[in-house]
Order: sequence, then C-alpha cells, then structure tokens
Amino acid sequence: MAGLRPVRSFGRLRSRALKPSQAARLSDDLPRLTLPAGPLDPATLGPAHAETWLEIGFGGGEHLAAQARAHPEVLVLGAEPFQNGLASAVRHAEGLENIRLWPGDGRELMAALPSASLARLFVLFPDPWPKRRHHKRRLIDGGFAAEALRLLRVGGRLRFATDWEDYANQALEVLLARPGFAWAAQTADDWRQPPADHVQTRYQAKRLGDIDPLWFEFIRRP
Repeated sequence: MAGLRPVRSFGRLRSRALKPSQAARLSDDLPRLTLPAGPLDPATLGPAHAETWLEIGFGGGEHLAAQARAHPEVLVLGAEPFQNGLASAVRHAEGLENIRLWPGDGRELMAALPSASLARLFVLFPDPWPKRRHHKRRLIDGGFAAEALRLLRVGGRLRFATDWEDYANQALEVLLARPGFAWAAQTADDWRQPPADHVQTRYQAKRLGDIDPLWFEFIRRP
C-alpha cells in the first residue's frame, strides 16, 4: 500500500555502548556533515564538484573516506544507520570537505536525490540476511535496481560486493533482469578480484561469509 515504509534492510543500530569520544563525534561533528532532509540537489551542497558518488551502508567509513580523499573533485555521499559506524566515519572524514552523510536508511537518501545525479553507486557487503525467511530484507531487489537506474547517469556505475553465495546469485539475477544495466565483466577475474580502486573495510577483513568476496560492476546503458 502507498505510504508504507519498506522492510528494514539493516539490523542493529548500535553494537555496544558508544565511547565518550564516539558520542562526542556524533553530537559535535556529525551535524556538520549531515545532509538536510527533503529533496536534495548535489549542486547545492557546497562548492561545485565534477560528479557525485554514493555509498549505501558504508560501515565504518574506511572505503568512503578513502574514495573522497583520492578524488577531491568528487562529492561523496554516504548512508549508514549504524551509530558506531557513523562515529567511525566522522573520524575517517576529518579534514575532508567533500563528504556528506545520511544517518539512516540509504533508500530514503536515494529517493531524495534527482534523476541522473550519480556517477557511481557502491553497495559493499550489505547485511546478507542469510536465513531464507529474512531474504525479503536484503537491500538488492527489484525496487532498488529500478531506483539505481533512475539515479545513475548514462555510463554511471553500480558496484556490488558480497561474500555470501546465495546473495551473489540473487543480486546477479535481479540486476541482469534490468535491460538498463550492462554487466562490465569480461573475464572471471573481473568478479573474483577486487577492483583496483577498492579499499578493504573492517567487515570484509573478518571474512564472515561462506565464499570469497565477489565483485559485480554494472554500467548504466543509454
């Protein structure tokens, strides 16, 4: 029914009590980086940038901050509801002026952005929800794919990574079913090896999945 919130695609909002330094980052520093509510135009978020990238579920923010540091000409947006991760991301973002954060559901941020506003979209190791009865909570589904197509400009790229086999299969099925996406892989190594510009995150290093990480890169067709 219209107006119903989508099924939540993330788990806990906090893993443990925040340290005083983490709590201070959330209260003192996060507001400076937080995106405003309502419809968003990246062109109005500070100085002009060559393009805008978005990472959904950035965890501790290691990858997000590294991409922003390597590409100062790019505005890097990140969405993450997990409070411990937000505090970590604020620390990693220190000194960076091209990061803006959304402390909540990434799908809400996607809905607030205008069409064709993104050059890249990252979804790296989202919550796998491994139990079959929880698969409906997975982020990558038909609705997400449609919204990604709306947001990516022609030639824009979606990168998805997971270390759970059945989630990899599900995501591939969903994304390949969208004619607006072209799978960029040419050889098996293209999905078995991390991309050259990838930055390993703490979650990835834990190797909690049932397979080695897989990497799927899709290009937005004209």
